Amino acid sequence: MIIDCHGHYTTAPKALEDWRNAQIAGLKDPAKTPRASDLRIGDGELRESIEKNQLRQMKERGHDLTIFSPRASFMAHHIGDFDTSATWAAICNELIHRVARLFPDHFIGCAMLPQSPGVDPKSCIPELEKCVREYGFVAINLNPDPSGGHWREPPLTDRHWYPIYEKLVEYDIPAMIHVSTSCNACFHTTGSHYLNADTTAVMQCITGDLFKDFPTLRFVVPHGGGAAPYHWGRFRGLAQELKRPLLKDHLLNNVYFDTCVYHQPGIDLLARVIPVDNILFASEMFGAVKGVDPETGHNFDDTRRYVAATPSLSDADRRKIFETNARRVYPRLDAALKARGR
Repeated sequence: MIIDCHGHYTTAPKALEDWRNAQIAGLKDPAKTPRASDLRIGDGELRESIEKNQLRQMKERGHDLTIFSPRASFMAHHIGDFDTSATWAAICNELIHRVARLFPDHFIGCAMLPQSPGVDPKSCIPELEKCVREYGFVAINLNPDPSGGHWREPPLTDRHWYPIYEKLVEYDIPAMIHVSTSCNACFHTTGSHYLNADTTAVMQCITGDLFKDFPTLRFVVPHGGGAAPYHWGRFRGLAQELKRPLLKDHLLNNVYFDTCVYHQPGIDLLARVIPVDNILFASEMFGAVKGVDPETGHNFDDTRRYVAATPSLSDADRRKIFETNARRVYPRLDAALKARGR
């Protein structure tokens, strides 16, 4: 079985974007603010948007199931206030739930949180609980920078975030550390802001003692971990200078990296540097890089090809990356699959 741990609903019907634009317009003119009930997307539209895009490509590439969340760049937590984000998150998460109900063999939900700059993370708890208890979601996306590229929140190791972590531990679900749109012109959203955030999250975990307080907390750092695996010697050396424990003990019991690295040498290096038990298969198809690589003739985001061709991996290693690591890191996913006889 091949489980893709990183998928976003980037192909949602245009009515969703239109509703969001109206909501944003309403921040200047409250008379234009739409109600949640104004958004009408039928099951047929959802089916078409998935069957022509994600599901078609999953079948072509041999993927079985995707952990699916709202479009990351659309989270845009810096827009409006908490009420703005709360309404938007609820709408987006409900669409993910509906997709998972329509295609239960192929999609399972990961929640967007209603984060807002400067707002206590406790405010996110009701949406998190709803998504786990009512929708059966198996993870959340946690934005360490809801300011959109200005980094105004405390580090992930700060007690500021502990209300979220307490719920993650209670429900035994991981968080994918995933920022949203950059509103800072210095940082291209997908080309630098995303990768900066991945690298920053790893370094924050190295410098803090978060996992002493939450030994079962699990983070998935996407996009191959940003710079971390490719500068692993730097991080090991910094940890040594800072009198931190060895990274294999300090980090790798709790932090995992996905395979959203879009060329063969990058995946080869990831697999040589990071233990196989800490690598999860992912593609983020229809995401940041959708084009065809002229050097290979295949899509950049066809990451299954890279994992299959990595010379340092055994068949047992590939099974871990494709399936069993995800079942271990996402226990609620494993339970859902077992309940379906898979």
